[in-house]
Amino acid sequence: MSDDGGAGSYPELEGWTRTYSGKVRDLYVPQDASARAGGDVVLVVASDRISAFDHVLPTTIPDKGKILTAMSLWWFEQLADVVPNHVVSTDVPAAVAGRAMICRQLRMYPIECVVRGYLTGSGLQEYRSSGAVTGLALPAGLRDGDRLPEPIFTPAAKADLGEHDENISFEETADRIGLRLARRLRDRTLAVYAHAAEIAADRGIILADTKLEFGASPQPGEPVVVLGDEVLTPDSSRFWSAADWAPGQAQRSYDKQFVRDWLVSPEAGWDRRGDAPPPALPEDVVARTRARYVEAYEQLTGQVFTA
Repeated sequence: MSDDGGAGSYPELEGWTRTYSGKVRDLYVPQDASARAGGDVVLVVASDRISAFDHVLPTTIPDKGKILTAMSLWWFEQLADVVPNHVVSTDVPAAVAGRAMICRQLRMYPIECVVRGYLTGSGLQEYRSSGAVTGLALPAGLRDGDRLPEPIFTPAAKADLGEHDENISFEETADRIGLRLARRLRDRTLAVYAHAAEIAADRGIILADTKLEFGASPQPGEPVVVLGDEVLTPDSSRFWSAADWAPGQAQRSYDKQFVRDWLVSPEAGWDRRGDAPPPALPEDVVARTRARYVEAYEQLTGQVFTA
């Protein structure tokens, strides 16, 4: 185990058993379930791994996991009156302090709840080919970065690790999980976006789009829809500088765009559609990416990030 709490590896933690590793996060369950609250908790550890184009890169971004965890915890607090969340405690093992949360175990819904307030990314590509995004028709003539008439719910079906999520229509979502639940997820997603976008705007940041994940609580009776995973970080959202917003071009963003841009550059020499794994990132790309994550955290929360 590395001294940084397994920032890029899978640490062994006393009292916990690792059960899953995703692109960025590792999940652990208590070895003695009765020793934890109700035995229905999971330890969520955010590593410093970074992914791009559905690949986990061989290079880590220092402190990224701590930044994502701190930002998620801050957003969970801001959204407490909008939707319940899965956080139980931040009293975690010392080896992963600052990058982990003890959370309620949820039965996660197999839908990525995406909401877009601005047109860009895969939504822009779909719009240019069909005039719609996940079956929702949009006005003609929209450009990259244009604000949409109103935020839209554009769900995706969750894919296996290493695969790309599939954009699906609301009707397809209802076929998969039922109309009533699909409506609840849509309404919760739009409510979270509206509240978060207002908070971000007050801090000079545009929340262009975001991805949320919800699950069902294990309590008896009708399941409560609970916000899980991470929330409103540069890994799951597009944050733009409001002062620099200029539709019709790429926007200044607070995320891993430096990484994406370098990977598709001649300097990287990597074919993202080929079989070869992505190359290691140069030091300047790592430093600039870390700085952008820190900047997003500090501008949104008004707090100074300390590693």
